Amino acid sequence: MSLRQKIEQEIRERGPIPFSRYMELCLYDPQFGYYSRTAEKFGTGGDFYTSSDVHAVFGRLLARQFEEMWRALGSPLQIEVLELGPGRGLFAQDVLDWSQKQFPDFYEALHYTLVETSPALRQRLESAFRDRIGAGKVSVPPQNQHERERHSFSRAETSEKLGRALAADVPVIVFANEFFDALPVEILSEKGSLRIAARDGRFFEEWAAPSAEEMEFLDHHGVHPEGDVRTEVSLLARIYMTHIATTIERGFLIAIDYGYTREQQLAGRHLDTLMTYRRHTASPDPYQTPGEQDITAHVNFTALTAAVEQGGLQVHKLVTQSQFLMGIGEGTQFADAFEQCRLPQERAKVALQLRHLITPEGMGERFQVLVASKGVEPQIVSDLKGLSFAKG
Repeated sequence: MSLRQKIEQEIRERGPIPFSRYMELCLYDPQFGYYSRTAEKFGTGGDFYTSSDVHAVFGRLLARQFEEMWRALGSPLQIEVLELGPGRGLFAQDVLDWSQKQFPDFYEALHYTLVETSPALRQRLESAFRDRIGAGKVSVPPQNQHERERHSFSRAETSEKLGRALAADVPVIVFANEFFDALPVEILSEKGSLRIAARDGRFFEEWAAPSAEEMEFLDHHGVHPEGDVRTEVSLLARIYMTHIATTIERGFLIAIDYGYTREQQLAGRHLDTLMTYRRHTASPDPYQTPGEQDITAHVNFTALTAAVEQGGLQVHKLVTQSQFLMGIGEGTQFADAFEQCRLPQERAKVALQLRHLITPEGMGERFQVLVASKGVEPQIVSDLKGLSFAKG
């Protein structure tokens, strides 16, 4: 049975399904889902790039920021960095290697936890970090210690479900880079809430009356679509973020993703953002090759911010990835990027890669950075290097 056949069977048994369910099956079905496949997804040979695919400096700069956050917490004897959706682990590798070299005291206190739902990727992580797992420096929680499917989270679940390796009272930095964009969304239009039906081997769209929760989301966090316009409603991301926030007793949250605020939507931007990616080709059609293409939607940072605050954390001013990385790297003139360059040609290549991470033409202005904290004086947090370029 193929994924398409599995989806069609569910539709026959249950009737037309919400788009979020269709997206969930396409991405996270344990047998056929995109993130369950062993095929390469990242970098040149895959379907898309992340910041860690561009250059190791992304992880190195974040290692510098993590170390500063550790000091802001009073340099505790233990601190856990918990990364959501680490993929192949390139970012974690860069953070660990650079911390061990540049920040030995922080590295001594650091335990790195990789929370990955894909069995194929989790196996890959266990192999890549075998030595550090054996040394007790890294954890890859088994599937039964966190959600089997991302949609299964509820507000009542415990920090064990999040995948923490250390005790709940140990300070933690939760890091999520391009994580929330891949959580299943509802799609709404003037016609209602999208449902997926099937007939004669093809998927087609129907519309149902939106739920009260979907309408409430649009009232407070988005805009009501008009005409042919569609908009995404990220109910799961909001629940997930509230859950994450409530598990942080003391520490920080950093979420980096391409996204928008409600104000930007009110200005007519960031509507109908659902896209698919396959072999570095973007398409708005999620029905072509279910299970063989990534499906994403821009992140509603207004909704995420509200969820973080509901979870008891203090949210700090949203910054762009450009502002965030410039703030971290300015004081050292980006020595983290250029330290190992020996030839002018090497410096020129690294400069181009760095430019891609921080300039508007690259990732710099498309990605937003949400920083939140708990148990740290607000002034100490506002003095963090990554927030030094925050406007207003």
